[in-house]
Amino acid sequence: MSSLSRELVFLILQFLDEEKFKETVHKLEQESGFFFNMKYFEDEVHNGNWDEVERYLSGFTKVDDNRYSMKIFFEIRKQKYLEALDKQDRSKAVEILVKDLKVFASFNEDLFKEITQLLTLENFRENEQLSKYGDTKSARAIMLVELKKLIEANPLFRDKLQFPNLKNSRLRTLINQSLNWQHQLCKNPRPNPDIKTLFVDHSCGQSNGVHAPSPANNPLLGAVPKPGGFSPLGAHVPFQTTPASVQTPLAGWMSNPPTGSHPSVSGGPLGLGGPSIAAGMKNPRTPSANPSVDFPLGDSDHISKRIRPMGISDEQVSLPVNVLPVSFPGHAHSQSFNVPDDLPKTVARNLIQGSSPTSMDFHPIQQSLLLVGTNMGDIGLWEVGSRERLVQKNFKVWDLSACTMPLQAALVKDPGVLVNRVIWSPDGSLFGVAYSRHLVHIYSYNGNDDVRQHLEIDAHVGGVNDLAFSHPNKQLSVVTCGDDKLIKVWDATNGAKQFTFEGHEAPVYSVCPHHKESIQFIFSTASDGKIKAWLYDNLGSRVDYDAPGRFCTTMAYSADGTRLFSCGTSKEGESHIVEWNESEGAVKRTYQGFRKRSMGVVQFDTTKNRFLAAGDDFSIKIWDMDNTQLLTSIDADGGLPASPRIRFNKDGSLLAVSANENGIKVLANADGLRLLRQFENLAFDASRSSEASRPTLIPILTSPSSGAASLVDRVASAGIPAMNGDAKILGDVKPRIAEETNDKSKIWKLTEISEPSQCRSLRLPENLRVTKISRLIYTNSGNAILALASNAIHLLWKWQRNDRNSSGKATASVSPQLWQPSSGILMTNDITDTNPEDAVSCFALSKNDSYVMSASGGKISLFNMMTFKTMTTFMPPPPAATFLAFHPQDNNIIAIGMDDSTIQIYNVRVDEVKSKLKGHSKRITGLAFSHALNVLVSSGADSQLIVWNSDGWEKQKSKYLQLPSGRSPPMSQSETRVQFHQDQMHFLVIHETQLAIYETTKLECIKQWIPRESAALISHATFSCDSQLIYASFLDSTVCIFTAAHLRLRCRINPTAYLTSSVSNSNVHPQHPLVVAAHPQEPNQFALGLSDGSVHVIEPLESEGKWGVPPPNENGSSSSVPNTPLVGVSASDQAQR
Repeated sequence: MSSLSRELVFLILQFLDEEKFKETVHKLEQESGFFFNMKYFEDEVHNGNWDEVERYLSGFTKVDDNRYSMKIFFEIRKQKYLEALDKQDRSKAVEILVKDLKVFASFNEDLFKEITQLLTLENFRENEQLSKYGDTKSARAIMLVELKKLIEANPLFRDKLQFPNLKNSRLRTLINQSLNWQHQLCKNPRPNPDIKTLFVDHSCGQSNGVHAPSPANNPLLGAVPKPGGFSPLGAHVPFQTTPASVQTPLAGWMSNPPTGSHPSVSGGPLGLGGPSIAAGMKNPRTPSANPSVDFPLGDSDHISKRIRPMGISDEQVSLPVNVLPVSFPGHAHSQSFNVPDDLPKTVARNLIQGSSPTSMDFHPIQQSLLLVGTNMGDIGLWEVGSRERLVQKNFKVWDLSACTMPLQAALVKDPGVLVNRVIWSPDGSLFGVAYSRHLVHIYSYNGNDDVRQHLEIDAHVGGVNDLAFSHPNKQLSVVTCGDDKLIKVWDATNGAKQFTFEGHEAPVYSVCPHHKESIQFIFSTASDGKIKAWLYDNLGSRVDYDAPGRFCTTMAYSADGTRLFSCGTSKEGESHIVEWNESEGAVKRTYQGFRKRSMGVVQFDTTKNRFLAAGDDFSIKIWDMDNTQLLTSIDADGGLPASPRIRFNKDGSLLAVSANENGIKVLANADGLRLLRQFENLAFDASRSSEASRPTLIPILTSPSSGAASLVDRVASAGIPAMNGDAKILGDVKPRIAEETNDKSKIWKLTEISEPSQCRSLRLPENLRVTKISRLIYTNSGNAILALASNAIHLLWKWQRNDRNSSGKATASVSPQLWQPSSGILMTNDITDTNPEDAVSCFALSKNDSYVMSASGGKISLFNMMTFKTMTTFMPPPPAATFLAFHPQDNNIIAIGMDDSTIQIYNVRVDEVKSKLKGHSKRITGLAFSHALNVLVSSGADSQLIVWNSDGWEKQKSKYLQLPSGRSPPMSQSETRVQFHQDQMHFLVIHETQLAIYETTKLECIKQWIPRESAALISHATFSCDSQLIYASFLDSTVCIFTAAHLRLRCRINPTAYLTSSVSNSNVHPQHPLVVAAHPQEPNQFALGLSDGSVHVIEPLESEGKWGVPPPNENGSSSSVPNTPLVGVSASDQAQR
């Protein structure tokens, strides 16, 4: 077929798509073989339309064309076969095997035999290679990722994955041009000719109406796009009319791409959004500069409505494949929206910062932790749940001598500074502060109130307007922009400057780093409304476009990184939120609902990959990402400024919004309210209200909000650079220590639970003879509990989804089923000739709950959790395994603690010990990985802690446990356990004599709790899933619950609350807990494994929702002093334990 004929097919495809002839479009794609519609292919695979999938593929390739094609067809047919087996449809499976899969036998006979053998299995997941097969939906999604890679690598699909770069309605435009030309040839041209056919050439005759004075611009087949606006830019010089082939990842946005090509996964040209079927398919409309005659047809109104629906902005036109959802005339105003319940709408907290908030950010992991920056240069760190301000720091220069002279001079002249931006690093171990004067401060965060100076960077001349973290080259970096029109990239470890990007002609207002697959880039916006994009190189900007409003604009991606939005306000006060088509640098949709003249620059945020929010008109306005009409407005009970600052937490359950009078309101949905209830602190509320009753302190506590504040006032608030330390407000200093401590002791009382009616407890059903529970864990899904008994038998309880338990999660309110496969087999560990009761038991569960690795003194066994079958055994004793831990990044790597005091790093896949770590003198009793620090922490029966580098397995630090004085020496084989805090920086140490919190990098004990000398020993302890609580069990069957932040006792559960037998007066109860496990999603639920072989699940009453009330902090401070061990507890705690 000639080139022009081929191009005509593309024009027809575009026309058919615009006219919604969907089946015909895909039929023509398949029959012509010119364009492979990946979106259509994905949809058919997700829907399991296997016949259509293969029919569509047949237009482009056959099974035996090449190795890529063979693999594509094999994966599709294998999936179809497995789905038939999963449905127990054996006859269908046999049919697929014979008709579809047998063709591959000639290429790999062994593989075909193995596939055939799956028919003999009751569940094909019993095959080791298929043990991780999930449900049908997830399996199709996983397969589709592989198929897309194969298609993109297949040379037969080269140049067929990208639709040509066409203007909208190109075929209509050509017809219109032809009719204009025909009309110009008419001897007697008539006005407004009524064209009723295209079958013959046009000529103005009697049937075509009366004469016209001149041609007019009337629509023919809908409006014709004209040149201008955001023209698609490829790898070509400006003004080139024919697009050249594009070979760069930023092709859709680039005007001057680099000469060197960048790697990409697909073989076709990519935009930032990856392979886009619609790439280059639309242009914003601009008024025509070249008048022509557009002839109306009889159905022009109908066609016009189809190709230019109302409710979409002028920039939005029809796409060839992915037609966007739109609203039509008559629907936009009458449509009623149901505001989703998962939006945070309830005002749950009112916080007083002391000066007006300018920027806020929630911690990415501890999602109730809020970082705040203000207009007076202060930063605050709030635990929103407890209403406790953990940290308050005023602006100061850490090292004035290292600052540039312009900065020193500016600070001497006017020390007033405001915070332009605060932001957490992705893992929450650092946070950055961008100030209005030159500086960026990077702090390290080590949990609770432990904030330390990390880096001070004199970043820009003038203000630093924005700051963000990024990961170029897998290295954490800081990206900044400023009034000096520059963007700079800094090493987040040592502050070294890595890149400087020049090209903006006005102060740079914001930066938005992002990545697509292996391509790292940065969007930047300037105060003149220009948008630019940069790769991490020195080749200049790839983009130069105008943002809507042409003034201060910020850009942000949806949480999943697939959709790009921007929000800005023009100098005239007109605000815009738009979604961008990354492939072309064009506005995809514009959201409606802003006030006509915004009072200040509007800020926005995204959440749940579904909603957009902006602070405007004294409220928070919410849009659904897929609908341009305003969804709802939230006034947060009033008291908001005209353009409030807003910020969602990571899961969208909390929304912080700046309020009048230096306040912050935190809105919550149902999940957010549950999160906050975990941290409620009545004592803090009382002390806060008592402090608020002292108005004489306010002028000193807070900075004046008036713009006419004197220099003395501002210096008092902000602090004098290089002369003062961290200026603390009096509320943090707390001069009335003794008085407040006494008040709090009257308010707070330890919660004692002694009756079954005071909590919810459930003894799990059992029908097997087991003597004691040695190990206990919840599955990662939270719907089952796995126990290992001392006789080497595993027990698995599963909760079913039903009317009483709609979530299907573990609960004390509904009894689970002691689960066994239909075969009746048990998961039983290999044992030695010695008494199994004397052996040390250990196990570790894979992340997807599909298998468990376990040992009870004999070989290590790997069990399939669905079938209970033993998949393999390895490492016969001696030495015997005593502790197991999976590597967090690689399930094939296991750290195995041994009874000969060594730790073996074992690779399951190759059946090989990679390293043997020596340092302990007795058996290993605990192992824990930190993926953030790349370390392994080990503990042993020798009471020693060792930190190992998990890259090279070198020993970094070691320390012996601080055993309390006056205690008799612990048993020679007493266990020391370790568990990492959620922040991955601190870890919990559990020993029979104490609980302790250690900081990992220095291996320092920063908090320690020791029961009184005559009390029962600790049997086990664990963090709650959010690391805010610690559950500890004792040999007298008592369970104590501590606040993890301060290791203070908040609730005690006595054995009478969950055990039916009589209470023992000794320190060792006949039915005492040996192990405690925490639910992976419910922070207030835990389970106990007892010495009599029973397992109990315990939760607070639904009316309470939490375990007791947090105790007051020691000496009235916000937390204990870091690095100072809290040996023992307060007198009241000592008496109680």
